[in-house]
Amino acid sequence: MRLKFIQEIIGVSAGVILTAMGLDMFLIPNKIAAGGVSGIATILHYLINVPVGAAMLVLNVPLFAAAIYRLGLQFGFRSLYGTLTLSLAVDALVPLLPVPTHDLLLACLFGGVLVGLGLGLVFKYNGTTGGTDLLAAILRTYTGVNIGQLLFLVDATVVITAGYVFESAELSMYALITIFVTAWLIDLVQEGFSYTKAFLIISNRPAEISAAIVEGLNRGATAWPARGVYTGVDKEVLLSVVNRSEVSRLKEIIYQVDPHAFVILADVHEVLGEGFKEYK
Repeated sequence: MRLKFIQEIIGVSAGVILTAMGLDMFLIPNKIAAGGVSGIATILHYLINVPVGAAMLVLNVPLFAAAIYRLGLQFGFRSLYGTLTLSLAVDALVPLLPVPTHDLLLACLFGGVLVGLGLGLVFKYNGTTGGTDLLAAILRTYTGVNIGQLLFLVDATVVITAGYVFESAELSMYALITIFVTAWLIDLVQEGFSYTKAFLIISNRPAEISAAIVEGLNRGATAWPARGVYTGVDKEVLLSVVNRSEVSRLKEIIYQVDPHAFVILADVHEVLGEGFKEYK
């Protein structure tokens, strides 16, 4: 338990540093306010010259108070470490990091990549950085609206406000690109690349196909009963998960046994268990 806690702290800390680097090197110097508390803090930084990290911390205080009130102590304090360290890191790293580019397209892309990788790590290791995640969770207790929809509305409001304050529609457009890149990287870090494929196989010869998969690929398969809605015929559906390099071979195995098999092939982002990766 203690080792897992240490791993989570290290993972969240690494994620916080990457996020701060994305903000300090690319987004903040180029006035790209890509939603969230960091976006609001960026706007305030240029309006009243307040440090971005300090502004983020101040903005998160009422959110934490509301979260503790509406959602309980455990939820509020679970986010405390990530929020504090991110606020401190954003301000502490400013004098140490270069600003590699003022090209807005490069800034929004590379900033989105770093922030997405960072937040992905934070979420993967069971942390949060507070901000609009907390706000959306709080609002949901009042409205019941989906958290994803609320986050989108909050981020859109910040982006539109930034475009108005900075008098630049282009900055708002680049901020939207950053939001999409960040969201994609967050999912990628948590789900992983698709290195495996799942086969759903509907055939009149499931037992023979299963045996061929075991013999030919040394892989397993799971069978469950199903019924065709149009034909009313009872059949077995097979599920088999293989590595990308085994896809062509499995297709050959299936269609050598049953040329009329119905096959669905889908991406699988992560497989845990025998023959694949163990959960750690």
